[in-house]
Amino acid sequence: MNFPNEAGGVILWLQVVLGFVGLLVMVERMVFFQHARAKVADLLLGVTNHVRKKAYAEALHEASRARGPEARVIHSVLMRHHLDRTNLREIAQEAGQLEIPRIERYLRVLLGVAMLAPMLGMFGTVLGLIEVFMKVDAADSAVAQAALASGMFQSLVSTAVGLALAIPSYLVYLYLYGKAQRMLHRLERAGIETVNIVCDSREHDRIVSFRDSVERQAQNPEPKSKKSSMRSKMSDNKDS
Repeated sequence: MNFPNEAGGVILWLQVVLGFVGLLVMVERMVFFQHARAKVADLLLGVTNHVRKKAYAEALHEASRARGPEARVIHSVLMRHHLDRTNLREIAQEAGQLEIPRIERYLRVLLGVAMLAPMLGMFGTVLGLIEVFMKVDAADSAVAQAALASGMFQSLVSTAVGLALAIPSYLVYLYLYGKAQRMLHRLERAGIETVNIVCDSREHDRIVSFRDSVERQAQNPEPKSKKSSMRSKMSDNKDS
């Protein structure tokens, strides 16, 4: 049984399996990021209009209809709109943390493919060289040269296959990792803006109510008789 040759064949098959797994991960992550794309600015604009009108049911409905992790973070904040700013920020952070595993799913698998493929290639090359030197030692000089040339070619194939798998896998990993980081940044921004929308609507209501009370006092002044009686009481108190 020619063990080095068989081991080299197994390594090549392992590289093919790694390449197939890496291809599946690439397709799945590309589909995920394409499907997760959402117009967050339009969603926040619609939520702002509903929150200013105190129509939280409509705001929740609009957030639940939108797709993407940003919409889920916005929906989580709106579900507890009655809380204060500090608690709303914590809710936004927790909702964003729950989305991280979905966004970064299988990225480590793709990085593992990029790292393992060239290592397996080097291992296959070493096994191939061992087989070549065993044949050269047992053959004549003319046969040894031919065996060395063909053996070197076959042993270097595994290294070439490993590098051919590792380079695109690592490049796609960097691309997907960048998209994941940008999506996480959008998650944090969407949560903060939703908290500000809810809390600013409360402050706006307080300002309006204070202005209304001042306007009502200006429109309904106290009668002069009450003011004169109050002044007379104050003067009597001073004389006493």
